[in-house]
Amino acid sequence: MNFDNDIFISYAHIDDQALVEGQKGWISSFHRALEVRLAQLLGREPRIWRDPKLQGNDIYADRLVECLPGVGLLCSIVSPRYVRSDWCIRELKEFVKATSGTGGMRLGDKARVFKIVKTPVPLGQQPEEFQELLGYDFYVVDPETGRAREVSQTADPESQRLYWMKLDDLAHDIVECLESLEPGATSGPEVEGGAKPISVYLAETSFDLREERDVIKRELLGHGHTVLPDRPLPLVGPDCVEAVREQLDRCRLSIHLIGKNYGLIPEGVSESIVVLQNELAIERGTAEGFSRLIWLPPGLASEEEKQVQFIERLQTDVRIQQGADLLQAPLEDFKSVVLRRTVPEEEKKEAAAPEEAPEQAADDGLRRVYVIYDQRDGDGPASIEDYLFKKGFEVIVPVFDGEEAQVRRDHEENLSICDGVLLYYGAANELWLRRKLREIQKSAAFGRKGPIGVKAIFVAPPETPPKRRLRTREALVIEQLEGFNPETLDPFVKQLEIA
Repeated sequence: MNFDNDIFISYAHIDDQALVEGQKGWISSFHRALEVRLAQLLGREPRIWRDPKLQGNDIYADRLVECLPGVGLLCSIVSPRYVRSDWCIRELKEFVKATSGTGGMRLGDKARVFKIVKTPVPLGQQPEEFQELLGYDFYVVDPETGRAREVSQTADPESQRLYWMKLDDLAHDIVECLESLEPGATSGPEVEGGAKPISVYLAETSFDLREERDVIKRELLGHGHTVLPDRPLPLVGPDCVEAVREQLDRCRLSIHLIGKNYGLIPEGVSESIVVLQNELAIERGTAEGFSRLIWLPPGLASEEEKQVQFIERLQTDVRIQQGADLLQAPLEDFKSVVLRRTVPEEEKKEAAAPEEAPEQAADDGLRRVYVIYDQRDGDGPASIEDYLFKKGFEVIVPVFDGEEAQVRRDHEENLSICDGVLLYYGAANELWLRRKLREIQKSAAFGRKGPIGVKAIFVAPPETPPKRRLRTREALVIEQLEGFNPETLDPFVKQLEIA
C-alpha cells in the first residue's frame, strides 16, 4: 500500500501540557525524538501526522475520518484522559475500521495500532481494541510506594535511560511494520547467518524483571525471531491457561526469567502467572523438539515465602528440570545461550567452519580432565590433580579471579573441551553439587559435539548427612571422607583411558 502518512499520533491534548513553563510537552518531545530515530532507521524522513491544535468541530472531524485510510500506523498515547476522551476513542475506532480496506489490522503477529502507555490505565478500562495489544510502557513503578512514575527526556538519569530504551524498541517495531506495508515486502527478516527465524515463547515476568525481559526480547527481535505472547495474557485463570497453551504450541523454545517477586495471580487459580507459564511449558515439553531455558539472576534472594519455595523447586525438582536448562549467570551470558539455542542444530553444523569445531577433537592426543571445585576448597583437590597429572592426563581447574562473565565463559569452554569431569564435593553444599551436575548435563549448549561420557563425584571432608546419603546413576561416586587414597581414583582413570 502507498500511504499519505506513515504514522498518525493520537493523544489527549492535556498530556502535552508542560509541567514547567517554557518547556516542551511530553507528546511534542516524544514526537520529535521518534521522528529522528525513525529517520535514522529508515534512511528517510518519516511522515508523521499529529494535529497540535485540534478543535473537535464537525468539519474537522469529517476531514480527519477521510484522511485515516491514508495512514499506515496509529500510535495511541494512552493515559487516563485518553480513555475518557470520546474524540480519541473515535480516532482509534475509525482507524481500525479504515484498515479493513488497506490490508487489514494485523501484519503477521503485529498490529497496526501501537499502544504507548504514558500513564497506566487498568486493562479493563481500556478500549476493546487495546485488549489484545501489548503496550510500550513509558513508566516505572516505584517498588517502595507502588506509584507509577513516567519516564521522560528530562527526568533523572535512570528514567532518561529507560525512556530512550523504550523509544528505541518502539522505533524498531514501527520500522518493521512500515517495511511490511511497502509494496513487495517479504515475510520478514532472517536470523543472522541465513538461518530461519523461529517462534520463541518469552514468558511474562514479575515486575522486577521487566527491563531484563525487554533486553532478551530486543535481542530476539533483532535476530528476526517471533516473540510470543503477542497479546496480554488474560487475568482469569482458565482463560490464561488456554491462551498460554495456544501460544506455547506455536513455539519450539520457551524462556523463563525468575526474579525476587512471586508475580500476579490470575483470578480463580492459586499460582502466579510466572509459575503457571513454567508449568504449562513443562507440559508442552513432552512434545518432541521443544525445550526450556530458565534464568535466575546471580545472588537471587526473595522475601516472599511463595517465591522462595518456587526458586527452591526450580533448583531441586527433577520434574521441573527435565527438558530445561537452568542458568544462574549474568544476563549477558544468558543472552548468548539464548541466541545459540535459537539456531537449529543442522544449521549450526552447516554454518560452522572446520576450524571452528570444538577442541574436543584435538589431534594432540591428550586426555583432558576438568576437576571442578568450590573456591572455599582451597588446596583440598591438589592431591587429586597431582595424581591425575602423573597418570598422563591434562588437568584443567576452574578460575576464580576476574570478571564474573569471564569466569563463566572459561567454565563453559572447559566443559566444551574436556574428556571427563571430576566434581570435588568438599566445602560446597548439596545445591552446588546439583547445579554443577546440571551444567554437565547441558554441556551441549556450550558447543560440545556430544555429552561428557566420564563423570565422577569425589566426596571429600567435611562429613555431612547429604554426603553420606549421596547416590546417583549420573556419575561414579568416590567416597573419601576419612583421608585421601589415590587408588580409589583408579576406576575413574580406567574409564578415561578407554573413553
